[in-house]
Amino acid sequence: MFHFSLPAEAGRWAFRLSAVSAVTAALVLSGCSRQEAVQEPVRAVKVLTVGGSDLNLQGEYSAEVRARVESRLGFRVGGKLVQRQAEVGQRVSAGQALAQIDAQDYQLGAQAAVAQVAAAQTQRDLAGSDFKRYESLKAQNFISGAELERRETTLKAAEAALTQAKAQAQAQANQAAYTRLNATAQGVVTAVEAEIGQVVSAGQPVVRLAHDGPRDAVFSVSEQAVLVFKVGQEMQAQLGSTGQGFKGRVREVGASADPVTRTYLVKLALEKAEQWPLGATVNVLAGHLPGSQAAAIKLPTSALRQDGAATAVWVLDEASMTVRSQTVQIGPIDGNQVVIASGLKAGQKVVSAGVHVLTAGQKVSEYGANAKPAAPAVANAAQR
Repeated sequence: MFHFSLPAEAGRWAFRLSAVSAVTAALVLSGCSRQEAVQEPVRAVKVLTVGGSDLNLQGEYSAEVRARVESRLGFRVGGKLVQRQAEVGQRVSAGQALAQIDAQDYQLGAQAAVAQVAAAQTQRDLAGSDFKRYESLKAQNFISGAELERRETTLKAAEAALTQAKAQAQAQANQAAYTRLNATAQGVVTAVEAEIGQVVSAGQPVVRLAHDGPRDAVFSVSEQAVLVFKVGQEMQAQLGSTGQGFKGRVREVGASADPVTRTYLVKLALEKAEQWPLGATVNVLAGHLPGSQAAAIKLPTSALRQDGAATAVWVLDEASMTVRSQTVQIGPIDGNQVVIASGLKAGQKVVSAGVHVLTAGQKVSEYGANAKPAAPAVANAAQR
């Protein structure tokens, strides 16, 4: 008798095929129900076209009234500050005491110098008496001429030592006098830079004194505008508190820029302004300035963003309608705009608002353009 196992093998193969089909069907159904990735939306942004424009040379400059001569007074010797009579805003006259340092050591030195003068005086008197005696003896031929010459030399040396001692005594007396700080002219104390108990060195500023007399209006101008200010140029100004107008002439133009602000200091000599308070605000009218300036690229502050340690803007690539980051160097502020020193060229389009929500390479559309922005592509696949 023969036994056949073919039907059993066929059953096992049928079961395997059935399992594979079920897995394949599950994968197909899973693939049909999966959604595609959502693309980043196209943002509408405001852009402006970069172009050159003139700097504002027809506006006003805010200036401060300062004394034409302002001295920073300090002691000519060092020591501990024990007294200070000067206060900020105090009016002082020439020669008035402003401060005092401890003078004890200098007084002792002066006393020692006086004692040296007395000793030198005694030696000179003794040498003088000896010379007179030997001169009398020489007249009687009791001594030689050489001996008399030696006594004369001794007298001259004693006289020189006395002169030296007197000079040193005067110097020590001056040192003691330098322990008192006096006003060099009539004026107003504008600053105090040392306090009682502080040890100050020779020449260290202690009091700042603004001398009475002519006044200047001091203000700063940008690198682009400094070239139009000339010494002797007449300008109009107004007192900020009262609006009173007056004339002035440019007295000084800074030779170098401030290392921090990159601006130049201009001093305008004011006419009949002696009675005005120091520090008062003056509006200098800078209209009708002669000369012309090269066009400058200016952007609103809303177009700038911080990119690490640098300042950057978003530049629009019109071919792909994407934005890219461009590092720029900023210059002085002109009104409500910032001058771009380098990094941009005329004709480029720059995003002027919403710069903090963009990323490099992001698709954008121009806000307010005729073309409608493309809708974000979000497609859902139908589930099978």
